[in-house]
Amino acid sequence: MTLQYDLFWSFRSPYSYLVTPRLIEFEREYDVNANVRPVYPIAVRIPGFFKQVNPMWPPYLLRDCSRIAEMLGMPFAWPSPDPIVMNIGTGEVANEQPYIHRLTRLGAAAAALGKGLPFLAAVSAVIFGGVRDWHLGGHLAGAAQRAGLDLTRLDSEIERDPDRYEAAIAENESAQKRAGHWGVPLMVFNDEPFFGQDRFDLLRWRMQRNGLTRRR
Repeated sequence: MTLQYDLFWSFRSPYSYLVTPRLIEFEREYDVNANVRPVYPIAVRIPGFFKQVNPMWPPYLLRDCSRIAEMLGMPFAWPSPDPIVMNIGTGEVANEQPYIHRLTRLGAAAAALGKGLPFLAAVSAVIFGGVRDWHLGGHLAGAAQRAGLDLTRLDSEIERDPDRYEAAIAENESAQKRAGHWGVPLMVFNDEPFFGQDRFDLLRWRMQRNGLTRRR
């Protein structure tokens, strides 16, 4: 029996990027399936959030992500441009957000087509993998193609009915709260939340105790 888990994931989260290749490999090796549920980053979900955080946190975050990426053999650089338009020094988040809404809707559209995890992996590798101006040229189109999707078609579907995808994202965010956590990446199996890229091994262990089997 294929085991299922919910994956709450954000296009602005470096930790989401860092765990995704392991989740891809997990599905290759084991009879397991991620129910991909993209959510908006805390920066836009919780107004004023970054005005309240300890100023020591952002430098530590960068150091931590850099060393995890080094350990995993993954490229890592803070996105250029940042998927969230904000003043890092003051924590002020701009009202106009030209990137994150499109990215998150694309993630929801890819998930609806059963290509959510490959799409997250391919796009986040562009955003966090050191590609400057990832939003220009063919970077996103190439990532979508590597995930088996057509970016133009996805954009057209979203433009035709944006409310459908916004409703899906809103439901993902509600389900995330019901699961008992607010952060990403968040994996939820049998109503048990596993928060953070460093909880992947714990998730796998829990699934192994619930009949996880290797693919044949």
